[in-house]
Amino acid sequence: MASISDARPDTLVDRHGRAITYLRISVTDRCDLRCRYCMSEKMAFLPRSALLTLEEIALIADRFIARGVRKIRLTGGEPLVRRDVMDLTRRLGRHIGTGLDELTLTTNGVRLADHAEALADAGVRRINVSLDSLDADRFRHITRQGDLSKVLGGIRAAQAAGLAVKINMVALKGLNDDEIAPMLGWCVEQGLDLTLIETMPLGVVDEDRADRFLPLTDVLADLKTRFALVGDGHRSGGPARYWRVEGTDTRLGLISPLTANFCDGCNRVRLTTEGKLYMCLGHDDQVDLKTAFREGGLAAVDTAIGEALALKPARHDFSVARGAAPAVGRHMSVTGG
Repeated sequence: MASISDARPDTLVDRHGRAITYLRISVTDRCDLRCRYCMSEKMAFLPRSALLTLEEIALIADRFIARGVRKIRLTGGEPLVRRDVMDLTRRLGRHIGTGLDELTLTTNGVRLADHAEALADAGVRRINVSLDSLDADRFRHITRQGDLSKVLGGIRAAQAAGLAVKINMVALKGLNDDEIAPMLGWCVEQGLDLTLIETMPLGVVDEDRADRFLPLTDVLADLKTRFALVGDGHRSGGPARYWRVEGTDTRLGLISPLTANFCDGCNRVRLTTEGKLYMCLGHDDQVDLKTAFREGGLAAVDTAIGEALALKPARHDFSVARGAAPAVGRHMSVTGG
């Protein structure tokens, strides 16, 4: 197994020998929805003065690309609510083919119709859209305020712009479990991929997550009775394991942090909108790249990244046992999904 000391100084290899090739950047902790499993209804967001500027994000991302990161995903909160985020997208998109293999984005789709063509022009080729229900009333209940028609319009606009779209659906017992098979059928009809995600214990929300936890092992067993699913070796750079609906182009991905831990192959780190680099979604270890950059420039950023690699844990410690405290206090929107 490789170690940091064995690697070239400019490469990103953690203390467990895993190469870091994937950077997720949260450009904002703000969102125009309040999904029940993700946020409390009343959230306190960071002041603008606490955030990295878009120029700082771009310069820090440049260092990661120079050191071997091949994929960047822009996340939030909702990335499209940040003013001038397309300037950052275009700047990062210039690296595609000259260091960066892919630039992607995860969005709730509410503002996607306004940005789809610009995303495609910037070099984005595929996006993830979070969508947990196709029933307008249930969608509004889960998101507390969402308009399903805007999301569906955004998906259509993205497809018209030539973007491949993957739907992200959090599987929620007693809330949308009856919609999982219909969602997969709809994705087949629309030419979309679908990834199902187990709920994760991040941040305090207004419900006990144990009431909503749905093991994807059970979901997959049920789907196999309804669809002809065949194993697919596709890798998107993330943690999902894939199946294909036979006779179609639709892939079904499963992200199962609780029932099928995937940490052995983790290749990701996360940069928050306030400049903290987290090694793991489920741990609090982090380094402050904003302070490093503002006090010592990019050389200090490189040093801090090296310190961060030495902190990356072997695995997360998620649990959704009844009454259990969240794995970490921060919400998903703070770290970036």
